Amino acid sequence: MKRRVVVTGGGVVSALGTDWQAVSAKLRAGKNCVRYMDEWDIYEKMNTRLAAPVDFIMPGYPRKLIRGMGRIARMALVATDNAVKDAGLSGSPELGAGRCGIAYGSSMSSLDSMMDVYEMMVNKNMSKMTATTYIRAMPQTCAANLEVFFGLTGRLITCNTACTSSSMAIGFAFETIKEGRQDIMFAGGAEEMSPVNAAIFDTLFATSTKNDTPELTPSAYDKNRDGIVVGEGAGTLILEEYEHAIKRGAHIYAEVVGFGTNTDGNHITQPNKETMGGAIRLALESSGINSAEIGYVNTHGTSTAAGDVVESWATYDVLGRSLPVSTLKNYIGHTLGACGVIEAWITINMMREGWFVPNINLFQLDDKVAPLDYITGGGREIDTGCVMSNNFAFGGINTSLIFKKV
Repeated sequence: MKRRVVVTGGGVVSALGTDWQAVSAKLRAGKNCVRYMDEWDIYEKMNTRLAAPVDFIMPGYPRKLIRGMGRIARMALVATDNAVKDAGLSGSPELGAGRCGIAYGSSMSSLDSMMDVYEMMVNKNMSKMTATTYIRAMPQTCAANLEVFFGLTGRLITCNTACTSSSMAIGFAFETIKEGRQDIMFAGGAEEMSPVNAAIFDTLFATSTKNDTPELTPSAYDKNRDGIVVGEGAGTLILEEYEHAIKRGAHIYAEVVGFGTNTDGNHITQPNKETMGGAIRLALESSGINSAEIGYVNTHGTSTAAGDVVESWATYDVLGRSLPVSTLKNYIGHTLGACGVIEAWITINMMREGWFVPNINLFQLDDKVAPLDYITGGGREIDTGCVMSNNFAFGGINTSLIFKKV
């Protein structure tokens, strides 16, 4: 018999805040966190100057415990520490008993540490290389640093799959517990701000260049949307086997009931409606629920010309009706490796409160998108016990998660 998996804790570091009260207040205010990045004016030929950075101040952890962490791992630590406290697991002997593991990901590691490596190769100078340079630069920097910090001795799964890194981590953690391999899993992802992240999309003409009006972009599903705005942040969910959570008296936020993932198999950057829909269908099949039970979908909604259209039709074709949808990227930009977990955490909390965020900056709906119910105005009160959160990534990697009230 397959085991049930529930969410017993969560934490984020985001441009909206680090606790639900602050995040909810900013979402209800209906304003985004995008600003003009003056420090990017030095980069010639880069068209965008927009991003949604986090006002991040690292708490006073002992230096010995965080010296191998760059900004990305430090944000991941704060999000995870908050999640562990939220789950009532701080200092628990269960963390080091072999039945608690971690699944975590990102698109890239800390750029500063990689620059120290490049200094050696370009200028033949090793003066910036230290004993912790690689630890901060390695792709698994978040997962490894968190595992050591919290003394975890269970499984470690790294998910470095660009924009699906953290949704993939949640899915794999879910399957790991469901199959009886672990009782508790830390699941999430992180991404730190970098002009390189913006430049990657800029070379594809996929970034927003509304540099004079940062408050009006990104604008997913709008006829005049013009691309991605990059963000940063981190998030962690504590997943736990249901009976284990009940036995220790844990608070349960939601049950993870479905996960689907697949790949396009035909192009690195062009979205594919059929395989996107296939991932959504796989999530439904794994959940065992009827699609009519889903009351809301948090979409990937990147504000790219092709992505919004293809995703909307994949969602509509599989779910078969005009159900309510919205995207959080219009508020905090595209947080890349962190987007899946931040969006899942917010979606779970919206389900608990019964209020769902509107698509800000949606002034004129693109007539090419599918006939879904794009929430606007002051948001929407919806009484639903089941929600979906979808993410799609470069490499043609698709993920879909389904959460249900317990």
